[in-house]
Amino acid sequence: MDWYGVRCVFEWTTRDGGRSYEERITLWQAASADEAIGLAEAEAETYAADNGFGYLGFAQSYRLGGTPVSGAEVFSLFRDSALEPNAYLDAFFDTGTERQQHHRSATAPEP
Repeated sequence: MDWYGVRCVFEWTTRDGGRSYEERITLWQAASADEAIGLAEAEAETYAADNGFGYLGFAQSYRLGGTPVSGAEVFSLFRDSALEPNAYLDAFFDTGTERQQHHRSATAPEP
């Protein structure tokens, strides 16, 4: 049995009628990526129902290279893009609409 990180995406409705989307990564021990996704999707349905929002039916898995330990990589996704680094971050991760604590490493390129 391997360990898998599975990312699922959820839709929340905000108090003002708007929408928020949550990307959530959970950790599963399973015999295959398909089994891990099945386990994660079952939990995602319960998580969504218990909290009054929707699971979008979108899941991606990542097989860990061993047993999880402190600092272990639990998810990785490659995306091809012609965007420069800061434009890429702004387009996909820092659009200004995220509800997050913002931090850019001191080694990150200047905007």
